[in-house]
Amino acid sequence: MKIFAILVATIPAILIAVFIYWQDKHEREQPIPLLLCFLLGMAITFPARWLEMKAYHIGWHESENFPMTIFVAFIVVAFNEELFKFVALVVYPFQKSFFNEPFDGIVYATMIGMGFAALENVLYVNQYSLSETWGRAFTAVPSHGVYAIMMGYFTGLAKFNPQKKWKLLGLALLSATLLHGIYDLFLIQQIAEWLMLLSVIILYGSMYFAWNMLKAHQINSPYKNINS
Repeated sequence: MKIFAILVATIPAILIAVFIYWQDKHEREQPIPLLLCFLLGMAITFPARWLEMKAYHIGWHESENFPMTIFVAFIVVAFNEELFKFVALVVYPFQKSFFNEPFDGIVYATMIGMGFAALENVLYVNQYSLSETWGRAFTAVPSHGVYAIMMGYFTGLAKFNPQKKWKLLGLALLSATLLHGIYDLFLIQQIAEWLMLLSVIILYGSMYFAWNMLKAHQINSPYKNINS
């Protein structure tokens, strides 16, 4: 049963990573950098989770205190996790020559995000039932995919717009953090259970914007006419 639960926890992240890889139609990335980004995403899960647990132990966790819930959603969880992913993205693939078109920002951000989501889900296996693991497979994992696409979209623009580099990198981190925070806020708030449904609506609604971002980089790929 534990092996099956681990498969349930990891397969959605792998499928999303493969899906985004195949959307890179004009100049696909090499397997080694992709694998390294996935593993890097897994590695940063540990410090991110450690900080979250530290915050929990000193009393910074969701409660009936709504301002504290906002702080937890946007800072303890969203900013914390997205900052680690952002640093991983900027420190490794962003600096390399194989990051040679804007769409690569989405590809590498997704690999990092899915590595993070996969290991995070495995760590949750010991805490939650199999039914809840299934639920995370269709909510938490896709949410990390959406955050990654948004972060990757602006990071891809930043790579090839040196005059607006820092502004666009700021938007990359900010957009992912805000969406992540809003999603978590509705998920962990204790005002009313039905408000938790808004997190799912926000998630699947944001997929529309993430898809448009993906298509924009795909359509504007400098390799589109070369390899078509």
